[in-house]
Amino acid sequence: MSAAHHSTFVVERELPTGPKHAFRFWSDAAMKQRWNACHPDWTVLEDFFEFHVGGTEARRWRTPEGHEQSFAARYFDIEPQRRIIYAFEMSFDGERQSVSLATVEFQPAGAKTLMLYTEQLTFLGTAEARRQRIAGTGWGFDRLVEVIAAEPSPENR
Repeated sequence: MSAAHHSTFVVERELPTGPKHAFRFWSDAAMKQRWNACHPDWTVLEDFFEFHVGGTEARRWRTPEGHEQSFAARYFDIEPQRRIIYAFEMSFDGERQSVSLATVEFQPAGAKTLMLYTEQLTFLGTAEARRQRIAGTGWGFDRLVEVIAAEPSPENR
């Protein structure tokens, strides 16, 4: 049995659009997929997205090496354009790697949005894997900024 390592971390990003449009990149399955699909070489085995309070999200992939990765979430609080609170677990080859509670906040910043992501993480792997997991969260949000920047906001038309 591996030790449980606890961390709380915050990732802040300035999104190049207003909160209404920024929120859609979390609430719309196709828009979320555009920034959240970070491994194009992985085979999708399961892809379920039900965005509402009490709804779930489940994704499962197979890597080119044959390993299975999974993500399962439940949404607890959704305040459109302002806040999302959800809990999720991540597994590798059937073994749970982490369990988290995450809060995403959207704050207006002129024509942009300040997104604050706070994650309370219980990690069951090594310290190095935990560092990579936290860094990967930031990289995912870097992709979110890039995807939003590439699409004109209907708010700015």
